[in-house]
Amino acid sequence: MPAYTLQVTDGDPARVATVLPGSGYTAMGPLLWYARAALSDQGWTVRTLEWTTKPTWDEARAAYEEILDGADAPDEDTLHIVVAKSLGTLAMPLAVRLGLPGVWLTPVLTSEDALDVRATAADLDEEHLLIGGTADPLWDGDLADGSQADVVEVESADHSLEVPQDRAENLAIIDEVMAAIEEFAGSFGEE
Repeated sequence: MPAYTLQVTDGDPARVATVLPGSGYTAMGPLLWYARAALSDQGWTVRTLEWTTKPTWDEARAAYEEILDGADAPDEDTLHIVVAKSLGTLAMPLAVRLGLPGVWLTPVLTSEDALDVRATAADLDEEHLLIGGTADPLWDGDLADGSQADVVEVESADHSLEVPQDRAENLAIIDEVMAAIEEFAGSFGEE
């Protein structure tokens, strides 16, 4: 298994958010940076995975098992949500099986190597938020809309949820996505 660390920002120990970045889009990318800040501002304890070596998809899945259901997982009495981007969305089937709500940023919905993610996404309920861009080849807006999850679809945005050469639009996208994440996390209330 590739090496990783979990960085923890302390907050309410009864409300934990685990952030799972992509392999190329780290937790320092703006979507995850601001998501972590928003969750922390709402009082959540935020655990952020940081890869120290680049994982294969199978290695990533094994790490997510450990982080979400193994030795590194919060206890069963803790409200636990997952915020994942790209590669991190490979954790979606596991999170659903464990009953963990999730924010799924640019999920890998069209990859032949992630058919389990596609099948799981199609059956998501309202305790999940799917976010993708219409110019992302891994996004499937029709599949997302067919689920019961809340959906934010960003017109012309790529896999980084950016519109090339449009800084003002990209800042507006970050605002839109953060508002959706804040509303989603806030829907679980404060202890």
